[in-house]
Amino acid sequence: MKLFFSVLLVFLLFGCQTIEDKTDKIGKKEIKEIAKFLQQPESELRIEMGEPDEITYDAKGSKFFIYKKKKYGITCEKNFEIDQNKMIVAVSSRGCF
Repeated sequence: MKLFFSVLLVFLLFGCQTIEDKTDKIGKKEIKEIAKFLQQPESELRIEMGEPDEITYDAKGSKFFIYKKKKYGITCEKNFEIDQNKMIVAVSSRGCF
């Protein structure tokens, strides 16, 4: 019986590692995809991704375009920071795969 549980535990641990490896790979691909917008004008982002779902501003005058999409019940959120010169200076994503 101990052998059965030991084998089961090993499979679970390797399975979790495989899932983690796959999500890391997908996450890196996602960052690479949205990083191409860095130092590009706001207009280029609008052409390629359309109008954002949300626009927010911070105290420094930066604008944030937020794009949201739901897949399998998980919300993917892509954020783009745009400075006063209408250039994209930072990107991030969360929940995207």
